[in-house]
Amino acid sequence: MNGPKRSEDRLRCKVCPGLAHKSFLKWHADMSISILIADDHKVVAEGLRHLVERENDMKVIACVDNGREAVRTAIERNPDIVLMDIAMPELNGTEATQLIGERRAEIKIIMLSMYSDPVHVYRALQAGASGYVLKKAVANDVVDAIRTVRAGGRYLSKPLAEQLIDNLLVRKNEDPVERLSSRERQVLQLLAEGSSVVDIGRKLALSPKTVETYRSRMMEKLDIRDLAGLIKFAIQQGLSTLE
Repeated sequence: MNGPKRSEDRLRCKVCPGLAHKSFLKWHADMSISILIADDHKVVAEGLRHLVERENDMKVIACVDNGREAVRTAIERNPDIVLMDIAMPELNGTEATQLIGERRAEIKIIMLSMYSDPVHVYRALQAGASGYVLKKAVANDVVDAIRTVRAGGRYLSKPLAEQLIDNLLVRKNEDPVERLSSRERQVLQLLAEGSSVVDIGRKLALSPKTVETYRSRMMEKLDIRDLAGLIKFAIQQGLSTLE
C-alpha cells in the first residue's frame, strides 16, 4: 500500500523540486515557538525581539505596550509564550497574567522584572506565570527561559530560587495586596496612575458608583484614610508604573 504513495511523492518532487522545500518551510513555521512581547519601553521590546529572533525556531508575532493590549492580543493570537513586563500602564503584568490564564490556560507566561524581592516573584507565580526573569539578566536568561517553559518546566533567574525558598520558610507576615481582589487591584492601579472615577468606569466597564464602592472597600481593607494613602500604597507595592 505504501509503495505507490512513495513513488508518487518522489515523482512529485522530481517534477516540482520547490514543493518539498515549501512543505518543509510550512512544517518549520508550524513548529516555531510563537512569542508575544509585552513591554512599554520600546528599546527593551526591540532588544527582546532581537534576542528571540536570533533563534531559528522562535518568532515574535506581536509587540504591545500595556497590560490590556497584552491580554487582548494573547486571547486573539494565542501565542505559545508571552514575555510580560511586570510594570506596565493601565494593567500591570501580574494582573494581565491572571486574566490571560483565565481565558487561555495553555499560554505560558514569563515575567520580566526589575524586582528581585520574593514578594513580587511570589505574586507573579501565584498569578500563573511559569517563569520569572530579572531584566538585568534577560540577555543571558530569556532564551533558556522560553525553552524551559515551553517544555513544561518553570524558570527563575538564578539568584531568585534560593531567595524564594528562604522567604517561604520564614514567611510570617501577610502580603497586604492579597487582601484585595483582582478587580480592586485593577481599580487601584488606575487610580494611582491618575485616572478619574469616570475614566476607570469606562475602561473596566463599571459604573462610577461601583468604582467608588471599590475605592471605599480598599480603604477599609487596608485601613487607609484617603486617596493619597491609596496611591502611596500602590506605588510602594509595585502595583503602579509610577515611582
